[in-house]
Amino acid sequence: MSSKPEHNSPAAPRLRRTLAFRLSSAYSLAGLLLVILATASLYIVLRAELDRSTELFLADKLHVLGSMLRERPDDEDALREEIELESAARRYQQFYIRLIDQHGAPIMTTPGMAEQLDLAELASRTRGRPGRSIAMAGRVGQPFRVTSATVAVGTPPTHSDTVQIAIDVSQEEELLARYRLWFWGILLATSVLFPLVGYRIARHGIRPVEEIAATARRITSTNLRERIGSEGYPSELASLAGTFNEMLERLEESFERISRFTADIAHDLRTPVNNIRGEAEVALARARTVDEYRDVLESSLEETVRLSELIGDLLFLARAESPLTELHRENVNIAGLLITVRDYYEVSATNEGISLVVHDGAEPLNAALDRSLMLRAVSNLVSNAIAHTPPGGTVTLAATSQDGSICIEVSDTGVGIPAEALPRVFDRFFRVDPSRSKISGGTGLGLAIVESILTLHGGSAEISSQLGRGTRVTLRMPALAMR
Repeated sequence: MSSKPEHNSPAAPRLRRTLAFRLSSAYSLAGLLLVILATASLYIVLRAELDRSTELFLADKLHVLGSMLRERPDDEDALREEIELESAARRYQQFYIRLIDQHGAPIMTTPGMAEQLDLAELASRTRGRPGRSIAMAGRVGQPFRVTSATVAVGTPPTHSDTVQIAIDVSQEEELLARYRLWFWGILLATSVLFPLVGYRIARHGIRPVEEIAATARRITSTNLRERIGSEGYPSELASLAGTFNEMLERLEESFERISRFTADIAHDLRTPVNNIRGEAEVALARARTVDEYRDVLESSLEETVRLSELIGDLLFLARAESPLTELHRENVNIAGLLITVRDYYEVSATNEGISLVVHDGAEPLNAALDRSLMLRAVSNLVSNAIAHTPPGGTVTLAATSQDGSICIEVSDTGVGIPAEALPRVFDRFFRVDPSRSKISGGTGLGLAIVESILTLHGGSAEISSQLGRGTRVTLRMPALAMR
């Protein structure tokens, strides 16, 4: 029987995975390393200074005694004061001196030196190391630093004596021991204090992240109005909160568009289906003549055609919004494309008493476009313009080049669009005049399809209109050339 891995348990490992725990651990480790480095460095410097002070003291004593033996070898009182009396007057950091003649016989010795040190060991350990200090333990284990040197006696020198010096460094060792004790105490205190302080700092630092997470948890498909208040946040988190709020605005807009789209599509699909059903139920309510059945079938056929066009438009929009959609670009002459659209709609425009005009540019314009999609986009605009232009009006098609972009304009002298409706004309199923659209059979998807086609081409669709004076739609896209 298999069991879940230990890291999936929800209790203990969760603490290890929290950002606060990781930050506090990092703070604590960095603080402890800094304390260890600082105290260890101070300890090393202190020990070096104490050793240096001892070395200087021993060297100074050797120099003083050497000078006295060289310059005043017969001044026994001065020698005795320096060797036998000065050390006895010191309470701390006792030192001992022994003066030996050239035959190895002691001349003068500081009182008590033999009781503190093994003089034979001192002589053997310092032999061959003139002027160098050596660590040595006393008879009862106390630490000493000892040195010796051969000194010329008299000027000019008549013979040489040996000077042996030992200094008790117990005070220095006790100082270093107290320092080490303080070091371990500080290390123990900081190992407890740093994690607590680090955790408080980490918790305070990630509080904005927790607030962002709490806001995100409150957001659902039915509650997209929640926003993150970024006042007082650090600049990095304020930027994150701003980006998150912008994403929520886009999501809210998308959900609202989907909701409207769902409601509109349900209504627009239900209408032709209900019409077909109603006509069929009426036709079957009693016996009908052949002409009556024909009328019912013709009406049903019109509704099915309308339904088929609606479904086709919806499928096109779905494919256009897919990231896998590819354009079949070819080198298209823009003027030729506009003439093709004019020729197709010229008969219906003439029947409505509308002039359909194409303005040729000063120079031919060519661009790499998906010809069939661009024909559909321009055709939708011309169809809308004809439908909303009264008899005697004009629909104009023109193409220009501006700053590396191709602009196709479709303008009319029709009824125009109210200013409050302009921001929504590219929305799916939006109709400026719903009643008129139902009569003309419009689905409200024409301009949405135009915008999708321009988006696929990396362009945009713009519209301007004045009531009673007409509407102008501009299709703007990059003037890409075929390679």
